[in-house]
Formats: sequence, C-alpha cells, structure tokens
Amino acid sequence: MISISVTALVFGVVFLAELPDKTALAGLVLGTRYRASYVFVGVAAAFAVHVVLAVAAGSVLTLLPQQLVHALTGVLFLGGAAMLLMKKDDDDEQVKAPKDQSFWRVSGAGFMLILVAEFGDLTQIMTANMAARYDDPLSVGLGAVLALWAVAGLGIVGGKALMKRVPLVLITKIAAMLMLALGVWSLYEAIA
Repeated sequence: MISISVTALVFGVVFLAELPDKTALAGLVLGTRYRASYVFVGVAAAFAVHVVLAVAAGSVLTLLPQQLVHALTGVLFLGGAAMLLMKKDDDDEQVKAPKDQSFWRVSGAGFMLILVAEFGDLTQIMTANMAARYDDPLSVGLGAVLALWAVAGLGIVGGKALMKRVPLVLITKIAAMLMLALGVWSLYEAIA
C-alpha cells in the first residue's frame, strides 16, 4: 500500500533538490533542440531506472565516501560544461523540426544523457536514504520518480518557451557556465 505522506514528503524533497540541478539544464537544452515529447520519454525512462536503482540499493549508496561522490559529480559537471562550450556553433540556430529527428534517436539521446549524468547524483542518494529510512520502497520510489519527471517536464517546456525569446547559443553558454560553477563547487566540496 502506498503512503501518501511518505510519497508527498519524498516528492517535495527530491523536487526542490533537483530544480537547480544539471538535469533541468540538460532538459532545457534538449527541449530547445528537439520535440519535447520525445525528449521527455527518454529522460523519464532514465529517471525511472535511477529511482529503481536508488530504492533497491537503499542505504548502500550512502556508504560511499562523500568526498568521492562530490569528486565524481564535479568531474561530470565539468565534462558537461566542456561539451557545451566546445560544441560548434551552428549558423542556423533554429530548432529542428520534429520530422528531422526520429523518436528513437531523440528519446535515446535524452535517456543516455540522464542515465550517465545522474549516477551518484544528490537526489539518487537522497532517494536511497529515504528508502532505507522509511522502509517503504513503493511510496519512496513513486514520490521520487514523480518529482524527477516534474522537474524534467518543467525544464523541457521551459526550454521551448525560452527559445522563442533567447538565442540557443546564449542558452547553451549560460547552461555551460552554470555546469562549470556546479563542477567547481562539487570539486571544492570533495577537497574541503
């Protein structure tokens, strides 16, 4: 049986923790380039995999040294920032029409991006902690996956709306700078 209170608590914690995360940035960038529904399917599937892994692992993930988690997260942030900054600027900044990109290609790209980027993420560790604490894997998993899907949806839809007013090059550079700052901060936390 699902506990509404545990589900709501997990949703709130994971939602707030994920909002400023790299995933919202990734969803925003993908949402500006490709069909939002295709991106969301891939991203949502990757988040579901992560939640299942986090809930199954329970407290095992919390046994990892915090410095190692911060260092790996920092490297992932910096790698993501580098990829965005080194990307060749297209002369044509228009979003590709959905017919130019197949469902499997776009959703697969979203899936792989989130699958790789979210390993060891704060929300994955928090989900594992809450699964261990509340001993209610279904409620914890439901709250976490709904929160992650909500943040991804906001990023993807926000990316579409933002693209109407701001050039993609600027969005990409801002996302890269935010990822760079998060990477430096994570590495600082690993060392401190």
